[in-house]
Amino acid sequence: MSSNPLMSTSLRIPAHLTVAFTLSRLLQRLELSCDAVDAHQYRAVARRLAEELAVLPMDESLSVILKVHPSAGELYENLHYAQAGLCRAPLEVAVQTEQETRELMARLRRLLTP
Repeated sequence: MSSNPLMSTSLRIPAHLTVAFTLSRLLQRLELSCDAVDAHQYRAVARRLAEELAVLPMDESLSVILKVHPSAGELYENLHYAQAGLCRAPLEVAVQTEQETRELMARLRRLLTP
């Protein structure tokens, strides 16, 4: 049995999440593709997934889908940023990222300052 809950053969996607799951999986495949991806196709998938995520209530099943498909998770965060910020990123990761960004900016300032 796989440790990935969405790869389990016994997993049942709730009916209200079928479209979101399918689009999330497709977006992730496009993101990870080694082949050139048509920009129009990418935008169409992302737009349709955004429409779907905008009306879905957050529940445990949706959370699992977004965790397994990071591209969809990022899209979800972008859609809800005004209300919740980086709501899907663990606090420790968000704080560490902010600290590293500040350090990088300080180093760049020192390098660029005559």
